[in-house]
Amino acid sequence: MLLNQPLVHGVLLSRYKRFFAEVALDDGRQITAHCPNPGAMLGLNMPGLGVWVSPAEGAKRKLAWTLELVEADGSLVGINTMHPNRLVAEALAENVIPELAGYHLHRREVKMGAASRVDFVLESPGRSRCWLEVKNCHLRRAGTLAEFPDCVAARSSRHLRELTDRVAEGDRAVQLFVIQRTDCDRFAACADLDMIYAAELALAAAAGVEVLCYDCDISPQAIQLNQRLPWIHAPGDR
Repeated sequence: MLLNQPLVHGVLLSRYKRFFAEVALDDGRQITAHCPNPGAMLGLNMPGLGVWVSPAEGAKRKLAWTLELVEADGSLVGINTMHPNRLVAEALAENVIPELAGYHLHRREVKMGAASRVDFVLESPGRSRCWLEVKNCHLRRAGTLAEFPDCVAARSSRHLRELTDRVAEGDRAVQLFVIQRTDCDRFAACADLDMIYAAELALAAAAGVEVLCYDCDISPQAIQLNQRLPWIHAPGDR
């Protein structure tokens, strides 16, 4: 997935009201950029971190820049929560996710349950329908372990229960974590920040929901899915 070019480098001055970031560009300008991430962004919102911003598309945008990448511990981290679905859509079209290859129809934003929409429904003659929910992961606190969520995620817990319901009805259901980092080699649910979500993920997997975790190759020019990482769901394995 190509990023809006050219990305411009700067230093984060502050991130506030969730959706705003003050950035000092390397050329001396100070700008306010849209921050497309409503989460806590733990470890990625500290003043002084290097960042990359993209020029906005469309004349109706109030802010002329979008925060895209943060430099943390020598690695690039994608913080734009809109990107994972685009990455997965491209990967599905190109059949580069082996576990999800071979479906002829990829429908997006399909109603699931009473109050939710699933990111993708995959269909093909002679195969069980596959409900695919995508989550963005950018949290790394220690070592090489990626974690989700970075705050209480009640909506994400509901999605897991609804995926479980789809399995009970005879369909296939997959929870895919897109890890927008280049410095992790495994994934775990973050139980100390949301113990309910961690428990729901374990329950969903036990009921037949498949858990997939993929990291990304990231540069100021493009982001793409890279390789599958193991899900560590036993605390002693971390």
